[in-house]
Amino acid sequence: MALLSDLVNLDLSDCTDKIIAEYIWVGGSGMDVRSKGRTLSGPVDDPSKLPKWNFDGSSTGQATGDDSEVILRPQAIFRDPFRKGNNILVMCDCYAPNGEPVPSNKRHGAAKIFSHPDVKNEEPWFGIEQEYTLLQKDTNWPLGWPLGGYPGPQGPYYCAAGADKSYGRDIVDAHYKACLYAGIDICGINGEVMPGQWEFQVGPAVGISTGDQLWVARYILERITEIAGVVVSFDPKPIPGDWNGAGAHTNYSTKSMRSDGGYEVIKKAIKKLGLRHGEHIAAYGDGNERRLTGRHETADINTFVWGVANRGASVRVSRDTEKAGKGYFEDRRPASNMDPYVVTSLIAETTILWKPSHSNGVAAP
Repeated sequence: MALLSDLVNLDLSDCTDKIIAEYIWVGGSGMDVRSKGRTLSGPVDDPSKLPKWNFDGSSTGQATGDDSEVILRPQAIFRDPFRKGNNILVMCDCYAPNGEPVPSNKRHGAAKIFSHPDVKNEEPWFGIEQEYTLLQKDTNWPLGWPLGGYPGPQGPYYCAAGADKSYGRDIVDAHYKACLYAGIDICGINGEVMPGQWEFQVGPAVGISTGDQLWVARYILERITEIAGVVVSFDPKPIPGDWNGAGAHTNYSTKSMRSDGGYEVIKKAIKKLGLRHGEHIAAYGDGNERRLTGRHETADINTFVWGVANRGASVRVSRDTEKAGKGYFEDRRPASNMDPYVVTSLIAETTILWKPSHSNGVAAP
């Protein structure tokens, strides 16, 4: 008699050319990832060759019950680390039957910005540092923390090893390898300052693909924690008090910034970010005011300040960039629950397309 694990791991290539495509989309809350699978007649490596599909949007907060059909348009393909073989994960975005993007579809607007000739010419690169917290399923309390109690103060946990300092490494490593298998440009992982909190980095990636990759990486993490019986939280301040919050620091450069003389371009871009600070904060994730307090390696949410090697700044420039006179900068304001389509496209729009109508002072080092 076959075991359940035997059936889950069946190799379909032995008996059929058919594959399974798992269609993934962002749900109505703007943070929930949904998916469903369908059978295709054979392998596909081009999203334009995949069929559109639909789902009941009234069950995801994306349509009303009397007109519930929402259309899925395939946008990006990744290898499926769960089913393996020729099976695929498909990142989609959502449209009403009349062809209009639904309100929760932030990819559509981002794609317009990234397809602008001026933006395409600058080849914007992004690297996102996605922080998250692992929670015990039945208590919603961080993994490794005593039930109803607290571990020792922060200090021993960042990038630590040991059963009394590192909680959930098997989940983290499984996610790391699964993302590499899928074809995601995941470039690293580390334990964070708060115990039970971790980070993975995606990038460098170009333009709209950054958002596709980060959303699929989040989906894979949700699936792995589901298997492990653990909850993953993207709340920007999961535990009140003297504990670090969770962010999604966004590293960014353009072709001009990466070229000789790029440091001057970087400084002009940062000044423009400061002039639109309020607009960016509004788009950088819900609950971010609980995280951006001016403590725990953050700048106050109402203040914009940039600096070299300053982890308490809104925007940080690395010493290497300052020394080389070109490179990248890090926007430290985005929360862990931000939408990467919104954040990356807004940074590109502000720094490349937006023309300020007047000058304003921005605090600098």
